[in-house]
Amino acid sequence: MYDTQAPPPEAALLIGLDRPGTDRWAANDSLDELRELAESAGVSVLDKLTQKRDAPSAPTFVGKGKVAEIAALCQKLAANTVIFDDDLSPAQGRNLGEILGPTIKVIDRTELILDIFAQRARTREGKIQVELAQLEYMLPRLTGMWTHLSRQRAGVGARGPGETQLETDRRHVQEKITRLQRQLEEVRKNRRIERSGREKLHWPRVSIIGYTNSGKSTLMNKLTDAGVLAEDKLFATLDPTTRKHRLPNNQNILLSDTVGFLRKLPHHLVESFKATLEETTEADLLLHVVDVTHPQVHEQIAAVNVVLHDLDAGMKPVVVALNKIDRIGEDRSVVERLQREHSGSVEISAKCGTNLDVLQDEIALRLSDRRVSVTLSIPADRQQAIALVYRAGYVTAREHEAGRVILRAQIPRVMAGELKPYVISEE
Repeated sequence: MYDTQAPPPEAALLIGLDRPGTDRWAANDSLDELRELAESAGVSVLDKLTQKRDAPSAPTFVGKGKVAEIAALCQKLAANTVIFDDDLSPAQGRNLGEILGPTIKVIDRTELILDIFAQRARTREGKIQVELAQLEYMLPRLTGMWTHLSRQRAGVGARGPGETQLETDRRHVQEKITRLQRQLEEVRKNRRIERSGREKLHWPRVSIIGYTNSGKSTLMNKLTDAGVLAEDKLFATLDPTTRKHRLPNNQNILLSDTVGFLRKLPHHLVESFKATLEETTEADLLLHVVDVTHPQVHEQIAAVNVVLHDLDAGMKPVVVALNKIDRIGEDRSVVERLQREHSGSVEISAKCGTNLDVLQDEIALRLSDRRVSVTLSIPADRQQAIALVYRAGYVTAREHEAGRVILRAQIPRVMAGELKPYVISEE
C-alpha cells in the first residue's frame, strides 16, 4: 500500500518583541502584518505572543520562560510552526529548534518572505533572485543543519587532509551562489540591452511603487490592460512588468509595475532583488500608490521611502496616488491630511477607475518639460527619420511640399537635438 496521506497543514504561533521606546501598538501592528504574510503563504495562524524586552536574548531571542510558554502553547493548540517577527541568528534558530523539538518548525520573518517570493516568482529572473536570496540566507546556518557531523568517523582510515561534510556543503552552496550571481548579471545585461532599445525612443519611464497590496497591479491593469495578477494578498506579484502607455495628451511613456515594499525588509533581500528593482532606479518619475484605508498608512509610506533610500532613488520626482477612496466612507480626514503632506497627490480608485484621468494629467504635467512641439521638414527619401518621428512622438499634421515631408509633431525634447537639421520651428 502506498502512503497517500497528505502532510499536515501548517498551523503557526507568531512571536514578537515589545521593546522600550516603541509604541505597544507598533509591535501589535507588526504582528498583524506578519499574520497577513503567513496567511499569504498558506499558513493558518493560531495565536500570537509578545514579550517586553530591552533587546533580544542572545541564545533564544525571547527569554527562557517565554520559550517554555511557547512550547506549552504549541502542544495545547497543536501548532507545528513558530514564526518570529524579526530575523533569528543561526545560533538562536538552532537553540530554539533543540528546545521546541523536531516536530516544531522554527522560522523567522525573512524565511517567510522568501517562501512567499518562491511561490510567486514566475520568470527565470524572479526564480534566480529567490534562489540566490535563499542560499545566501542558508549559508551561515549550515552548521545547524548538519547535526550528524558530530558523529563523523574517527581513527584508522579517517585521518589526513579530508574535507568534512559541512565544509563540502558550504563550498557547494558558495559555488552555486557564484553561479547564480553570474546568471543574474546576464539577466541584468539583457535587461540593459532591452532598455537601451527602448531608450532610443526617449520615452519617459514611470515606475509604479508602493507598499505591498496597495493596488499597484490593479492600477497597472486598469491603465494598460497588462494582465498582471492582482489579488488581495501581500506580494501577489513579484516579477516586474513594463508596458507602453499613451497619456491623454498623447505623450508616450513606459509604465512599469514593481514588487511591493514592506517594513522590516532585510537589506540582503533588497540587494538580491536589485535586478527587479532596477526599473525603479532608472525611472524618470515614480508613481507611489498609497492605500488610504490602511490603519498604518503613514508608516507604510515611511517604509517605502526607506527602501527608496536604500536603492539611491530617494530624490526622484514622485506623484502620490491616494488609492481605494471607494472604501473610505464619509470620514475623509486621512485623505485630506495626506493631500496636505504630499503636494500634487491625486485621490483615485484603481479598482473603479475613479480619477484616473486626473492622475494621468498630473503625470503629464510632471513630464511636460520632456516634450517639445516642433515643425519638421524632412526629405521624402529619409524614411527612417520620418518613421522615428511617428514611432517616438505624436504627429498632429502632415503635408508634402517639393519632395519634402512637413510634419508638425510633439517629440521628446532630447530627440529635437537628433532631428535638428530638419527642425524649422520649435515651441
